[in-house]
Amino acid sequence: MPNRSGFRVAEIRGIPLYLHPTWLVIFALITWSLVSHYGPEHPAWSPVQHWTAGVVSSLLFFASVVFHEFAHSVVAQHYRIRVLSITLFVFGGVASIEREPSKASQEFNIAVAGPLASGLLGAGFYGVRLLVAGSDMPAAIAFWLERANLLLAVFNLIPGFPLDGGRVFRAAVWGLTRDFGKATRIAGASGKLIAYAFILGGGWAAFHGQFNGLWTAFTGWFLLNAAEDSLVQLAMRENLRGLRAADVMSREVPTFAGQHTLADYSAEVLRTGRRCHLVTTDDRLVGMMNVTALNSVPREEWTSHSVQSVMMPRDRILWAAPDEPLLGLLERLLNADINQMPVVSNDEDGSAQVVGMITRDSILRVLQARSELGRAPVT
Repeated sequence: MPNRSGFRVAEIRGIPLYLHPTWLVIFALITWSLVSHYGPEHPAWSPVQHWTAGVVSSLLFFASVVFHEFAHSVVAQHYRIRVLSITLFVFGGVASIEREPSKASQEFNIAVAGPLASGLLGAGFYGVRLLVAGSDMPAAIAFWLERANLLLAVFNLIPGFPLDGGRVFRAAVWGLTRDFGKATRIAGASGKLIAYAFILGGGWAAFHGQFNGLWTAFTGWFLLNAAEDSLVQLAMRENLRGLRAADVMSREVPTFAGQHTLADYSAEVLRTGRRCHLVTTDDRLVGMMNVTALNSVPREEWTSHSVQSVMMPRDRILWAAPDEPLLGLLERLLNADINQMPVVSNDEDGSAQVVGMITRDSILRVLQARSELGRAPVT
């Protein structure tokens, strides 16, 4: 699955919409294939009309994909699951949510919303086609979009995880077994079988001269990787279960004075090897500084800039609580694309005290150790 890298183009109901660079490739391919489709179907059209119909159809198709993902997102928001983004990429679209659903019924409803939305769009374009039956180009576009959305609905109902149908299948197994881990392993295994079927079937078709077979095989390869990723994420969830921020954090909290220059900070990093510091001024916490912020300034300007002028201000720092579950904390680090986070404890008098620092590396070291030695019970 793609991350949120790409071009942010819109925001829908508080959800940012991104175009992944690979989307440009599939948009161009679909547009070109549509122009090739409309040419023989409508030889009386001019080349400009063929290209206009191709571009409009392609844009409306991807708008349909956004609608599909938005349907997932609305249902997830109904269950108070924050939707981080919707991204269009080479295989269509993906809605990134903050956490997994807490119940099988929630998983089922979120998963089935997308195919239902695509089916509804297919019916809608059928109605449009009837309304514009006397107009050649609008009717042709509506007919293609009708079929494309119905095909999108059917394809996503294939029980291959992480397709929507695979998530519906996981929800069913989860509901029967009451075991999320077991349901994920079974759904992941079914997803891998279907992925191999796509790869073998697509390869056979390509070998016999059918160009679309390459795309089918490529889709199977993507599904295989996605299914394997889901099993890796499950193992990560199980290995981190029961651990809190306080179990992994470093209790040594490095600080650095904000009035010093970036050249001074560079020397401190080289001397200690620490890549992140809390910044203080007159013993007051004012921000956080790290190597990424340092490297954002040209090296020749390090002597003329203070740490305080470049650091992340205190009000923008993300904090962790000592008892915050480690899995959710790792997800927060990844979603915010940061490598470390201060751990803050609230004293009885209401004041906040920094008690440690936690990093992605420290969490990953725990993951590696527990995967090598076997998950030990947490007391």
